[in-house]
Amino acid sequence: MGHSSKCPDLTTRWNKKTSKCVSCALRAGHEVTPNCGYDDFGGRHVTPTVPCKPGTFNEGKKAYCETCASCPPGYSTSTPCNSTTDTKCTETSNGTTEVPVKETRTTQPPSTSFVNASTIETNQATSLSTNVPGTTEIHPQIPTSHVALWTVPILMIIVLALLSVWFFCLKRKRGQNTVLRYSRRPSYVNAGFSPISQLPSYSDLEDGPSPAVLSAPLQTVLDNLDVLEELMILLDPESHGVKNTKHLASLLSFPSTWITYTYSMKDSKSPLKAVLEGVTSRHPDWTVGHLTKLLRQMDRNDTIAVLAKIRPCEMAV
Repeated sequence: MGHSSKCPDLTTRWNKKTSKCVSCALRAGHEVTPNCGYDDFGGRHVTPTVPCKPGTFNEGKKAYCETCASCPPGYSTSTPCNSTTDTKCTETSNGTTEVPVKETRTTQPPSTSFVNASTIETNQATSLSTNVPGTTEIHPQIPTSHVALWTVPILMIIVLALLSVWFFCLKRKRGQNTVLRYSRRPSYVNAGFSPISQLPSYSDLEDGPSPAVLSAPLQTVLDNLDVLEELMILLDPESHGVKNTKHLASLLSFPSTWITYTYSMKDSKSPLKAVLEGVTSRHPDWTVGHLTKLLRQMDRNDTIAVLAKIRPCEMAV
């Protein structure tokens, strides 16, 4: 599923300045994510591209990675396939003649929670009898009608899988029907806020802050200006491939419109500070351990190390 309602082509994204759908930037060794990872308001949900999976490649001319080809009988691999180049073959008899690899290839979309219907390209196999001495036709041509018949069930399976993911996401969103209101800062009030799910205990936090710090109120982070400033430096910037405050706000069920607005005001106020103030206002019983749990889910162990700098004597009583 894509992130844009204005651009049905998942290889494009909405440009607010020109009010048009523009193509995603292509990158060798990578394939584009749905709508380049952006929604219609300019908010980024995922990175614009992801690396090709093993066994696939992209020379930087197509949106999605292609399956690596294999050498036919009588030929050996001279250059193995990598993320940017397809397999190259050499005739085994003399090791000098290179031939193109003929194989049915399947264009694959990004392999994440945003799976999209893949485009199947079928290339008819050709005879190699003129290139390999002593052999006759190696790959007889396959009738196009037979190809169409076996592609139909594959397309049906893909469509059913997409529908299952869509129903699962819809059911999950319907379960979050409680309105989240903020009383400490009037600018946070938004009827579209979803409830923040309760996190499990700290039993799986094997390292990082001490138990005393983990059990301290979340307000402790806001009160400790040195720790808060270091967290803002690490989490507020939008770095490629690194999860930031936007991801933290998304885990806390903040709506994308609120996140986009908060980032538009980052010159006057830190988005991270706005998120933490909103959470402590709505959930005064939350602790540093809840924040640590979310940062661990984001693979931001560098920020967890910053939380470990809080000392018991600095915590609010």
